[in-house]
Amino acid sequence: MKFSYFALIILTTLTLSCKTEKKVSEYFLAGNSAILYEGRTDQLNDSAVALISSGSYAKMKVVGDSCTFFISNENQDHSYVAIEVNEDYKGRFLVDRNPIGLKLSSSDTSNIKIYKATEATTGDIIFNKILAENLLEAKAEEKPLIEFIGNSITCGMGAQREEIPCDTAEWYDQHNAYLAYGPRAARTLEANFRLSCVSGMGMYRNWNDEDQPVMPEVYHNLRLNADSSKTVSIDRKPDLVSIALGTNDLSLGDGEKERSDFSQEKFVENYIGFVEKIFQKFPETKITLLTSPMIGENEQAILLESLQKVRDHFTDKPVFVFEFEQMKPNGCGGHPDIEDHKKMADQLTPFLEKVLKNE
Repeated sequence: MKFSYFALIILTTLTLSCKTEKKVSEYFLAGNSAILYEGRTDQLNDSAVALISSGSYAKMKVVGDSCTFFISNENQDHSYVAIEVNEDYKGRFLVDRNPIGLKLSSSDTSNIKIYKATEATTGDIIFNKILAENLLEAKAEEKPLIEFIGNSITCGMGAQREEIPCDTAEWYDQHNAYLAYGPRAARTLEANFRLSCVSGMGMYRNWNDEDQPVMPEVYHNLRLNADSSKTVSIDRKPDLVSIALGTNDLSLGDGEKERSDFSQEKFVENYIGFVEKIFQKFPETKITLLTSPMIGENEQAILLESLQKVRDHFTDKPVFVFEFEQMKPNGCGGHPDIEDHKKMADQLTPFLEKVLKNE
């Protein structure tokens, strides 16, 4: 009986010890200093940070074997985030009233990034808080930074059609900026990326209008629209700026609204002015001008010639032109799908690598 009695005492002690060692999860608000934000973001208050632009993200170093994210949207029900754990893509998640829970493979620490998969014009995604055992300070990565400026193709519009087939939902339900050509190329090059893109936008005119703000007019505004009350504050200057605009300038629009002929003079003039503004903002950067793989052969020739005129204007600046191979897009609304974006990234990556290395 004595043996059983002491054995019971030992067992009880061990059980209590295990219980006291188990950590209890707690809430960490979005404004916590341990959380790092990149891209166009806006801290609204301690418990709300807006992810504004495509690919903008919150980065956390999470302790424990699980965590739960509380994310909301600003004004519509079709928001999506892409989640990466220890540089491993976990998929695209709908932002609704339900928290997003993750089981983590390590009970130690996991580096987690939550990216906005949609774009600025679809409304802010609000990061509110995380429930986790603990958070350690997330630190910026010492990698080259590439900023990709463009239109719907750069935003990843219409790319993810497997989950929600084309023409069965809203136009932004197939967005996945994380798997667009720019972020793909950046990850291959072990570089950071920033996206500044708006669907339908052009250099001197947009897809179906000629009197609305264009990229040179909205780029400096935080939400990439006509609202200039908040301008973008950029701490990290890009090592390289990649611009892919022209598809919408050359477009015929919806074919119903009256549209003038494409003006190469206006396009080149606006393009040169925009590149000058980029160099004023980032004097040490390099700039690449990309053609579009989604336009016809004649339009491609005009766009390439236009970009060469822009490049040749900057005789003492590092400006380069890259020509995509033409392809038939397989995504929604004449856009590239995920596999098309991979092909684009595969073409572009060696070129960007040479520019970054001054080769």
